[in-house]
Amino acid sequence: MPSHHHTNQVFAAVDIGASSGRVILGRPTGGTVSLETVHRFPNGVTESDGGLHWDFDALFAQVLTGLTAAASVAEATGESIASIGIDTWAVDYGLVNQSGELLAQPFSYRDDRSRAAVAPVHARIDQSRLYATTGLQFLAFNTIYQLATEKNLHGLQALLIPDLIAFQLTGQRRTEATNASTTGLFDAVTGEWATGFLDVLGLPRDLFPALVQPGETIGTLLPGIAARTGLPADTKVVAVGSHDTASAVAAVPATQEGFAYISSGTWSLVGVELDHPVLTEASRQANFTNERGVDATTRYLRNVGGLWLLSECQRIWAAEGYAPPLPGLLEAAAALPPGGPVINADDPAFTAPGNMPHRIRAAVRNTGDVLPDRPAAVVRCIMDSLAAGYARTLADAERLTGRSVKTVHIVGGGSQNTLLCQLTANATGKTVIAGPVEATALGNILVQARTAGTITGGLNELRRTARASTHATHYEPHPSHALHGN
Repeated sequence: MPSHHHTNQVFAAVDIGASSGRVILGRPTGGTVSLETVHRFPNGVTESDGGLHWDFDALFAQVLTGLTAAASVAEATGESIASIGIDTWAVDYGLVNQSGELLAQPFSYRDDRSRAAVAPVHARIDQSRLYATTGLQFLAFNTIYQLATEKNLHGLQALLIPDLIAFQLTGQRRTEATNASTTGLFDAVTGEWATGFLDVLGLPRDLFPALVQPGETIGTLLPGIAARTGLPADTKVVAVGSHDTASAVAAVPATQEGFAYISSGTWSLVGVELDHPVLTEASRQANFTNERGVDATTRYLRNVGGLWLLSECQRIWAAEGYAPPLPGLLEAAAALPPGGPVINADDPAFTAPGNMPHRIRAAVRNTGDVLPDRPAAVVRCIMDSLAAGYARTLADAERLTGRSVKTVHIVGGGSQNTLLCQLTANATGKTVIAGPVEATALGNILVQARTAGTITGGLNELRRTARASTHATHYEPHPSHALHGN
Protein backbone atom coordinates (compact mmCIF):
# COMPACT_ATOMS: atom_id res chain seq x y z
CA MET A 1 0.00 0.00 0.00
CA PRO A 2 1.28 3.49 -0.72
CA SER A 3 1.89 5.43 2.47
CA HIS A 4 -0.07 8.63 2.70
CA HIS A 5 1.55 11.51 4.51
CA HIS A 6 -1.19 12.29 7.02
CA THR A 7 -0.97 15.75 8.47
CA ASN A 8 -4.24 16.16 10.33
CA GLN A 9 -4.28 14.24 13.57
CA VAL A 10 -7.72 13.34 14.81
CA PHE A 11 -8.78 11.54 17.98
CA ALA A 12 -11.37 8.86 18.66
CA ALA A 13 -13.48 8.98 21.83
CA VAL A 14 -15.25 5.84 22.98
CA ASP A 15 -17.96 7.30 25.23
CA ILE A 16 -20.36 4.81 26.81
CA GLY A 17 -23.14 5.65 29.22
CA ALA A 18 -25.43 3.30 31.09
CA SER A 19 -28.08 3.49 28.35
CA SER A 20 -26.17 4.20 25.15
CA GLY A 21 -22.70 4.51 23.70
CA ARG A 22 -20.99 6.14 20.78
CA VAL A 23 -17.68 6.52 19.04
CA ILE A 24 -16.88 10.14 18.21
CA LEU A 25 -14.08 11.65 16.12
CA GLY A 26 -12.62 14.88 17.47
CA ARG A 27 -10.85 17.30 15.15
CA PRO A 28 -8.81 20.04 16.80
CA THR A 29 -8.26 22.99 14.42
CA GLY A 30 -7.44 26.61 15.12
CA GLY A 31 -8.05 26.53 18.86
CA THR A 32 -11.37 24.67 18.67
CA VAL A 33 -12.46 21.04 18.53
CA SER A 34 -15.28 19.79 16.31
CA LEU A 35 -16.98 16.48 17.04
CA GLU A 36 -18.43 13.93 14.61
CA THR A 37 -20.36 10.90 15.85
CA VAL A 38 -19.42 7.95 13.63
CA HIS A 39 -21.27 5.19 15.50
CA ARG A 40 -24.11 5.05 18.07
CA PHE A 41 -25.28 1.93 19.85
CA PRO A 42 -27.67 1.01 22.67
CA ASN A 43 -26.45 -0.25 26.02
CA GLY A 44 -28.45 -1.77 28.84
CA VAL A 45 -28.40 -4.34 31.58
CA THR A 46 -29.41 -7.90 30.75
CA GLU A 47 -30.87 -10.41 33.18
CA SER A 48 -28.86 -13.63 33.15
CA ASP A 49 -27.55 -16.20 35.66
CA GLY A 50 -29.94 -14.80 38.26
CA GLY A 51 -28.49 -11.30 38.19
CA LEU A 52 -28.26 -8.01 36.29
CA HIS A 53 -25.21 -7.94 34.04
CA TRP A 54 -23.70 -5.87 31.25
CA ASP A 55 -23.32 -7.78 27.99
CA PHE A 56 -19.67 -6.83 27.76
CA ASP A 57 -18.95 -9.00 24.71
CA ALA A 58 -21.71 -7.23 22.75
CA LEU A 59 -20.47 -3.87 24.04
CA PHE A 60 -16.90 -4.57 22.94
CA ALA A 61 -18.13 -5.71 19.51
CA GLN A 62 -19.89 -2.34 19.16
CA VAL A 63 -16.69 -0.52 20.17
CA LEU A 64 -14.83 -2.37 17.39
CA THR A 65 -17.61 -1.52 14.89
CA GLY A 66 -17.28 2.13 15.91
CA LEU A 67 -13.49 2.14 15.63
CA THR A 68 -13.79 0.50 12.19
CA ALA A 69 -16.19 3.29 11.15
CA ALA A 70 -13.77 5.89 12.57
CA ALA A 71 -10.87 4.36 10.61
CA SER A 72 -12.78 4.50 7.32
CA VAL A 73 -13.96 8.10 7.89
CA ALA A 74 -10.38 9.18 8.64
CA GLU A 75 -9.08 7.24 5.62
CA ALA A 76 -11.59 8.98 3.35
CA THR A 77 -10.58 12.44 4.59
CA GLY A 78 -6.83 11.78 4.61
CA GLU A 79 -6.59 12.11 8.39
CA SER A 80 -4.81 9.87 10.85
CA ILE A 81 -6.27 8.76 14.17
CA ALA A 82 -3.52 9.53 16.66
CA SER A 83 -5.16 7.85 19.63
CA ILE A 84 -8.26 6.40 21.25
CA GLY A 85 -9.63 7.44 24.66
CA ILE A 86 -12.30 5.57 26.62
CA ASP A 87 -14.80 6.83 29.20
CA THR A 88 -17.79 5.05 30.75
CA TRP A 89 -19.84 4.99 33.94
CA ALA A 90 -18.01 4.15 37.16
CA VAL A 91 -17.90 1.43 39.84
CA ASP A 92 -18.47 -1.76 37.77
CA TYR A 93 -15.71 -4.23 36.82
CA GLY A 94 -14.97 -7.52 35.12
CA LEU A 95 -12.71 -10.25 36.54
CA VAL A 96 -9.93 -11.60 34.33
CA ASN A 97 -7.61 -14.52 35.01
CA GLN A 98 -3.85 -14.70 34.48
CA SER A 99 -4.23 -15.55 30.79
CA GLY A 100 -6.52 -12.55 30.34
CA GLU A 101 -9.87 -14.29 29.94
CA LEU A 102 -12.97 -12.54 31.22
CA LEU A 103 -14.54 -15.00 33.69
CA ALA A 104 -18.12 -13.76 33.39
CA GLN A 105 -20.12 -10.83 32.06
CA PRO A 106 -19.65 -7.94 34.55
CA PHE A 107 -22.37 -7.31 37.13
CA SER A 108 -24.28 -4.04 36.87
CA TYR A 109 -24.46 -1.61 39.79
CA ARG A 110 -28.27 -1.94 39.46
CA ASP A 111 -28.01 -5.54 40.72
CA ASP A 112 -28.71 -5.61 44.46
CA ARG A 113 -26.17 -8.34 45.36
CA SER A 114 -23.88 -5.85 47.13
CA ARG A 115 -26.51 -4.72 49.67
CA ALA A 116 -25.86 -7.76 51.84
CA ALA A 117 -22.14 -6.92 51.94
CA VAL A 118 -22.56 -3.40 53.33
CA ALA A 119 -22.98 -4.35 57.01
CA PRO A 120 -20.09 -6.88 57.03
CA VAL A 121 -17.76 -4.33 55.40
CA HIS A 122 -18.73 -1.63 57.90
CA ALA A 123 -18.22 -4.11 60.76
CA ARG A 124 -14.57 -4.33 59.66
CA ILE A 125 -14.04 -0.73 58.61
CA ASP A 126 -16.11 1.97 60.30
CA GLN A 127 -17.93 4.32 57.87
CA SER A 128 -16.20 7.39 59.32
CA ARG A 129 -12.82 5.76 58.77
CA LEU A 130 -13.75 4.78 55.21
CA TYR A 131 -14.73 8.38 54.45
CA ALA A 132 -11.65 9.88 56.14
CA THR A 133 -9.48 7.90 53.70
CA THR A 134 -11.50 7.62 50.49
CA GLY A 135 -13.79 10.68 50.73
CA LEU A 136 -16.36 8.66 48.81
CA GLN A 137 -20.09 9.12 49.38
CA PHE A 138 -21.84 5.99 50.59
CA LEU A 139 -23.64 4.12 47.82
CA ALA A 140 -24.50 0.46 48.37
CA PHE A 141 -23.21 -0.38 44.87
CA ASN A 142 -19.72 1.11 45.34
CA THR A 143 -17.04 -1.31 44.10
CA ILE A 144 -15.83 -2.11 47.63
CA TYR A 145 -19.21 -3.69 48.50
CA GLN A 146 -19.49 -5.49 45.17
CA LEU A 147 -16.03 -7.03 45.66
CA ALA A 148 -16.90 -8.09 49.21
CA THR A 149 -19.48 -10.48 47.71
CA GLU A 150 -16.89 -12.26 45.52
CA LYS A 151 -15.24 -15.58 46.44
CA ASN A 152 -11.79 -16.89 45.47
CA LEU A 153 -10.28 -13.77 43.95
CA HIS A 154 -6.68 -15.00 44.22
CA GLY A 155 -4.98 -15.08 40.85
CA LEU A 156 -7.64 -12.77 39.37
CA GLN A 157 -7.67 -9.07 38.57
CA ALA A 158 -10.58 -6.65 38.64
CA LEU A 159 -10.66 -4.33 35.64
CA LEU A 160 -13.08 -1.39 35.73
CA ILE A 161 -15.17 -1.16 32.54
CA PRO A 162 -13.03 1.44 30.67
CA ASP A 163 -9.87 -0.41 31.74
CA LEU A 164 -11.35 -3.70 30.54
CA ILE A 165 -12.02 -2.18 27.10
CA ALA A 166 -8.46 -0.76 27.02
CA PHE A 167 -7.08 -4.20 28.01
CA GLN A 168 -8.95 -5.92 25.19
CA LEU A 169 -7.64 -3.32 22.73
CA THR A 170 -3.98 -3.28 23.89
CA GLY A 171 -3.31 -6.29 26.11
CA GLN A 172 -2.14 -3.83 28.81
CA ARG A 173 -3.67 -3.89 32.29
CA ARG A 174 -3.94 -0.52 34.04
CA THR A 175 -6.46 1.24 36.29
CA GLU A 176 -7.18 4.84 35.37
CA ALA A 177 -7.14 7.05 38.47
CA THR A 178 -10.38 9.08 38.11
CA ASN A 179 -12.37 5.85 37.99
CA ALA A 180 -10.23 4.17 40.68
CA SER A 181 -11.42 6.98 42.95
CA THR A 182 -14.99 5.63 42.78
CA THR A 183 -14.11 2.16 44.10
CA GLY A 184 -13.97 2.94 47.84
CA LEU A 185 -10.46 1.44 47.84
CA PHE A 186 -8.55 4.55 46.71
CA ASP A 187 -6.82 7.01 49.08
CA ALA A 188 -8.14 10.48 48.25
CA VAL A 189 -5.08 12.21 49.73
CA THR A 190 -2.16 10.12 48.42
CA GLY A 191 -3.85 9.19 45.14
CA GLU A 192 -2.78 5.56 45.62
CA TRP A 193 -4.65 2.35 46.39
CA ALA A 194 -5.78 2.06 50.02
CA THR A 195 -3.97 -1.26 50.43
CA GLY A 196 -4.80 -1.35 54.15
CA PHE A 197 -8.50 -1.68 53.29
CA LEU A 198 -7.76 -4.47 50.79
CA ASP A 199 -5.90 -6.31 53.58
CA VAL A 200 -8.66 -5.84 56.16
CA LEU A 201 -11.27 -7.18 53.73
CA GLY A 202 -9.10 -10.13 52.74
CA LEU A 203 -8.80 -8.92 49.14
CA PRO A 204 -5.51 -9.57 47.30
CA ARG A 205 -3.20 -6.53 47.10
CA ASP A 206 -2.75 -7.06 43.36
CA LEU A 207 -6.51 -7.25 42.76
CA PHE A 208 -6.37 -4.08 40.65
CA PRO A 209 -3.67 -3.32 38.07
CA ALA A 210 -1.28 -0.38 38.57
CA LEU A 211 -2.70 3.13 38.36
CA VAL A 212 -2.37 5.32 35.29
CA GLN A 213 -3.19 9.06 35.09
CA PRO A 214 -5.25 10.84 32.40
CA GLY A 215 -2.84 11.74 29.61
CA GLU A 216 -0.59 8.71 30.02
CA THR A 217 -0.41 6.17 27.20
CA ILE A 218 -1.78 2.73 28.10
CA GLY A 219 -0.48 0.95 25.01
CA THR A 220 -0.90 0.41 21.27
CA LEU A 221 -3.38 -1.81 19.47
CA LEU A 222 -2.98 -5.57 19.45
CA PRO A 223 -2.32 -6.92 15.92
CA GLY A 224 -5.72 -8.65 15.77
CA ILE A 225 -7.54 -5.42 16.73
CA ALA A 226 -5.59 -3.39 14.17
CA ALA A 227 -6.46 -5.94 11.47
CA ARG A 228 -10.12 -6.06 12.50
CA THR A 229 -10.62 -2.25 12.56
CA GLY A 230 -8.26 -1.16 9.78
CA LEU A 231 -6.41 1.14 12.20
CA PRO A 232 -2.59 1.24 12.15
CA ALA A 233 -0.99 -1.07 14.74
CA ASP A 234 0.83 1.89 16.30
CA THR A 235 -2.46 3.67 17.17
CA LYS A 236 -2.23 4.55 20.86
CA VAL A 237 -4.83 4.04 23.54
CA VAL A 238 -4.45 7.02 25.88
CA ALA A 239 -5.87 7.24 29.39
CA VAL A 240 -8.40 10.08 29.74
CA GLY A 241 -10.74 10.91 32.62
CA SER A 242 -12.25 7.45 32.14
CA HIS A 243 -15.07 8.16 34.58
CA ASP A 244 -17.41 10.04 32.23
CA THR A 245 -18.03 12.79 34.81
CA ALA A 246 -14.27 13.46 35.08
CA SER A 247 -14.14 14.00 31.31
CA ALA A 248 -17.26 16.20 31.40
CA VAL A 249 -15.84 18.43 34.15
CA ALA A 250 -12.54 18.82 32.22
CA ALA A 251 -14.60 20.35 29.37
CA VAL A 252 -16.54 22.85 31.54
CA PRO A 253 -15.88 26.12 29.64
CA ALA A 254 -15.10 28.12 32.78
CA THR A 255 -12.97 31.25 32.67
CA GLN A 256 -11.99 31.57 36.30
CA GLU A 257 -11.92 29.93 39.71
CA GLY A 258 -15.09 29.96 41.76
CA PHE A 259 -17.31 28.14 39.30
CA ALA A 260 -19.68 25.31 40.04
CA TYR A 261 -20.80 22.69 37.56
CA ILE A 262 -23.90 20.62 37.03
CA SER A 263 -23.46 17.65 34.73
CA SER A 264 -27.13 17.28 33.95
CA GLY A 265 -28.55 14.19 32.29
CA THR A 266 -30.37 11.09 33.51
CA TRP A 267 -28.67 11.94 36.82
CA SER A 268 -27.32 15.32 37.87
CA LEU A 269 -23.85 15.68 39.38
CA VAL A 270 -23.59 18.99 41.18
CA GLY A 271 -20.34 20.31 42.61
CA VAL A 272 -17.14 22.31 42.53
CA GLU A 273 -13.53 21.61 41.60
CA LEU A 274 -10.95 21.65 44.40
CA ASP A 275 -7.21 21.15 44.80
CA HIS A 276 -7.69 18.97 47.88
CA PRO A 277 -10.42 16.65 49.13
CA VAL A 278 -12.75 17.65 51.99
CA LEU A 279 -12.76 14.67 54.36
CA THR A 280 -14.66 16.17 57.31
CA GLU A 281 -17.45 14.46 59.19
CA ALA A 282 -19.78 17.32 58.12
CA SER A 283 -18.96 16.51 54.50
CA ARG A 284 -19.73 12.82 55.10
CA GLN A 285 -23.06 13.68 56.76
CA ALA A 286 -23.98 15.84 53.74
CA ASN A 287 -23.16 12.84 51.50
CA PHE A 288 -20.71 14.77 49.33
CA THR A 289 -18.15 12.75 47.44
CA ASN A 290 -14.50 13.49 46.61
CA GLU A 291 -13.67 11.94 43.28
CA ARG A 292 -10.52 12.40 41.25
CA GLY A 293 -10.55 14.79 38.30
CA VAL A 294 -8.16 15.35 35.42
CA ASP A 295 -4.78 16.76 36.58
CA ALA A 296 -5.23 15.39 40.12
CA THR A 297 -8.04 17.83 40.96
CA THR A 298 -10.86 16.81 43.29
CA ARG A 299 -14.41 16.68 41.98
CA TYR A 300 -16.34 17.60 45.11
CA LEU A 301 -19.96 16.80 44.29
CA ARG A 302 -23.25 15.17 45.11
CA ASN A 303 -25.60 13.08 43.00
CA VAL A 304 -28.92 14.88 42.68
CA GLY A 305 -32.02 13.60 40.89
CA GLY A 306 -32.08 14.20 37.16
CA LEU A 307 -34.01 14.26 33.91
CA TRP A 308 -34.82 10.58 34.47
CA LEU A 309 -37.98 11.90 36.23
CA LEU A 310 -39.02 13.66 33.02
CA SER A 311 -38.15 10.82 30.62
CA GLU A 312 -40.07 8.31 32.77
CA CYS A 313 -43.12 10.63 32.77
CA GLN A 314 -42.89 10.94 28.99
CA ARG A 315 -42.69 7.15 28.69
CA ILE A 316 -45.81 6.64 30.84
CA TRP A 317 -47.78 9.38 29.02
CA ALA A 318 -46.80 7.95 25.62
CA ALA A 319 -48.14 4.54 26.73
CA GLU A 320 -51.42 6.35 27.55
CA GLY A 321 -51.46 7.91 24.08
CA TYR A 322 -50.14 11.38 24.99
CA ALA A 323 -46.78 12.07 23.32
CA PRO A 324 -46.26 15.77 22.54
CA PRO A 325 -42.79 16.95 21.43
CA LEU A 326 -40.70 17.99 24.44
CA PRO A 327 -40.29 21.71 23.47
CA GLY A 328 -44.06 22.25 23.56
CA LEU A 329 -44.34 20.48 26.89
CA LEU A 330 -41.58 22.65 28.39
CA GLU A 331 -43.18 25.80 26.96
CA ALA A 332 -46.51 24.94 28.63
CA ALA A 333 -44.65 24.28 31.90
CA ALA A 334 -42.77 27.60 31.62
CA ALA A 335 -46.08 29.47 31.20
CA LEU A 336 -47.24 28.36 34.66
CA PRO A 337 -46.67 30.80 37.55
CA PRO A 338 -43.65 30.39 39.85
CA GLY A 339 -44.04 29.17 43.43
CA GLY A 340 -45.68 25.85 42.59
CA PRO A 341 -45.19 22.64 44.58
CA VAL A 342 -41.69 21.20 44.99
CA ILE A 343 -40.60 17.64 45.84
CA ASN A 344 -37.25 16.14 46.82
CA ALA A 345 -35.93 14.94 43.45
CA ASP A 346 -33.32 12.76 45.24
CA ASP A 347 -35.91 10.61 46.97
CA PRO A 348 -35.08 6.91 46.39
CA ALA A 349 -38.80 6.45 45.60
CA PHE A 350 -38.05 7.84 42.12
CA THR A 351 -35.08 5.59 41.31
CA ALA A 352 -36.85 2.60 39.79
CA PRO A 353 -38.87 2.63 36.56
CA GLY A 354 -42.64 2.89 36.98
CA ASN A 355 -45.58 5.29 37.02
CA MET A 356 -43.61 8.49 37.61
CA PRO A 357 -46.47 11.05 37.27
CA HIS A 358 -48.42 9.10 39.90
CA ARG A 359 -45.39 8.99 42.24
CA ILE A 360 -44.69 12.70 41.82
CA ARG A 361 -48.31 13.63 42.63
CA ALA A 362 -48.15 11.36 45.71
CA ALA A 363 -44.93 13.06 46.85
CA VAL A 364 -46.58 16.48 46.46
CA ARG A 365 -49.58 15.27 48.51
CA ASN A 366 -47.12 14.24 51.24
CA THR A 367 -45.92 17.86 51.42
CA GLY A 368 -49.52 18.93 52.04
CA ASP A 369 -49.85 20.45 48.59
CA VAL A 370 -51.75 19.32 45.52
CA LEU A 371 -50.53 18.93 41.93
CA PRO A 372 -52.98 19.06 39.01
CA ASP A 373 -53.03 16.01 36.77
CA ARG A 374 -52.03 18.08 33.72
CA PRO A 375 -48.67 17.01 32.22
CA ALA A 376 -47.51 20.67 32.08
CA ALA A 377 -47.99 20.95 35.86
CA VAL A 378 -46.06 17.73 36.48
CA VAL A 379 -43.22 18.87 34.21
CA ARG A 380 -43.08 22.26 35.97
CA CYS A 381 -42.93 20.49 39.33
CA ILE A 382 -39.98 18.36 38.12
CA MET A 383 -38.10 21.42 36.83
CA ASP A 384 -38.76 23.49 39.96
CA SER A 385 -37.71 20.54 42.12
CA LEU A 386 -34.45 19.94 40.22
CA ALA A 387 -33.61 23.65 40.36
CA ALA A 388 -34.33 23.69 44.11
CA GLY A 389 -32.17 20.57 44.57
CA TYR A 390 -29.33 22.16 42.60
CA ALA A 391 -29.55 25.36 44.68
CA ARG A 392 -29.60 23.42 47.96
CA THR A 393 -26.62 21.31 46.93
CA LEU A 394 -24.57 24.31 45.79
CA ALA A 395 -25.31 26.12 49.06
CA ASP A 396 -24.06 23.01 50.90
CA ALA A 397 -20.92 22.91 48.74
CA GLU A 398 -20.19 26.57 49.55
CA ARG A 399 -20.72 25.95 53.26
CA LEU A 400 -18.60 22.78 53.38
CA THR A 401 -15.69 24.16 51.32
CA GLY A 402 -15.74 27.77 52.54
CA ARG A 403 -15.80 29.01 48.93
CA SER A 404 -18.27 31.23 47.18
CA VAL A 405 -19.57 30.31 43.74
CA LYS A 406 -20.15 33.05 41.16
CA THR A 407 -21.18 31.14 38.05
CA VAL A 408 -22.85 27.81 37.50
CA HIS A 409 -21.99 25.81 34.37
CA ILE A 410 -24.61 23.32 33.20
CA VAL A 411 -23.21 20.73 30.78
CA GLY A 412 -24.73 17.61 29.23
CA GLY A 413 -28.28 17.04 28.01
CA GLY A 414 -29.82 19.35 30.61
CA SER A 415 -27.94 22.32 29.14
CA GLN A 416 -30.46 22.26 26.24
CA ASN A 417 -33.42 22.56 28.62
CA THR A 418 -34.00 26.32 28.69
CA LEU A 419 -36.64 26.11 31.43
CA LEU A 420 -34.35 24.12 33.74
CA CYS A 421 -31.45 26.52 33.09
CA GLN A 422 -33.55 29.62 33.83
CA LEU A 423 -35.11 28.11 36.96
CA THR A 424 -31.62 27.12 38.17
CA ALA A 425 -30.44 30.72 37.75
CA ASN A 426 -33.52 31.92 39.67
CA ALA A 427 -33.14 29.37 42.46
CA THR A 428 -29.39 29.89 42.95
CA GLY A 429 -29.36 33.64 42.32
CA LYS A 430 -26.29 33.05 40.13
CA THR A 431 -25.47 33.35 36.43
CA VAL A 432 -25.96 30.04 34.64
CA ILE A 433 -23.85 29.24 31.58
CA ALA A 434 -25.26 26.35 29.55
CA GLY A 435 -23.21 24.10 27.25
CA PRO A 436 -21.57 22.07 25.86
CA VAL A 437 -24.09 19.25 25.46
CA GLU A 438 -21.28 16.82 24.49
CA ALA A 439 -19.01 17.75 27.42
CA THR A 440 -17.97 14.15 28.11
CA ALA A 441 -16.70 13.42 24.59
CA LEU A 442 -15.09 16.86 24.39
CA GLY A 443 -13.20 16.37 27.67
CA ASN A 444 -12.07 12.92 26.51
CA ILE A 445 -10.70 14.38 23.25
CA LEU A 446 -9.08 17.45 24.87
CA VAL A 447 -6.96 15.19 27.11
CA GLN A 448 -5.91 13.06 24.13
CA ALA A 449 -5.05 16.15 22.06
CA ARG A 450 -2.87 17.44 24.89
CA THR A 451 -1.07 14.09 25.08
CA ALA A 452 -0.36 14.34 21.34
CA GLY A 453 0.94 17.91 21.76
CA THR A 454 -1.86 19.44 19.66
CA ILE A 455 -2.94 21.44 22.73
CA THR A 456 -0.59 22.43 25.54
CA GLY A 457 -1.14 23.59 29.10
CA GLY A 458 -3.26 22.82 32.12
CA LEU A 459 -7.00 22.68 32.69
CA ASN A 460 -7.32 26.42 32.02
CA GLU A 461 -5.95 25.91 28.51
CA LEU A 462 -8.16 22.86 27.90
CA ARG A 463 -11.13 24.93 29.03
CA ARG A 464 -10.18 27.82 26.77
CA THR A 465 -10.47 25.37 23.85
CA ALA A 466 -13.77 24.07 25.28
CA ARG A 467 -15.09 27.66 25.40
CA ALA A 468 -14.02 28.34 21.82
CA SER A 469 -15.76 25.09 20.75
CA THR A 470 -19.06 25.80 22.54
CA HIS A 471 -22.02 28.05 21.75
CA ALA A 472 -22.85 28.75 25.39
CA THR A 473 -26.10 30.39 26.51
CA HIS A 474 -26.18 32.71 29.54
CA TYR A 475 -29.12 32.89 31.94
CA GLU A 476 -29.39 35.65 34.56
CA PRO A 477 -31.53 35.18 37.69
CA HIS A 478 -34.93 36.91 37.87
CA PRO A 479 -34.95 37.89 41.55
CA SER A 480 -38.77 38.13 41.65
CA HIS A 481 -38.88 34.40 40.80
CA ALA A 482 -36.47 33.25 43.48
CA LEU A 483 -37.78 30.06 45.05
CA HIS A 484 -38.72 30.22 48.70
CA GLY A 485 -38.65 27.41 51.21
CA ASN A 486 -35.89 24.81 51.58
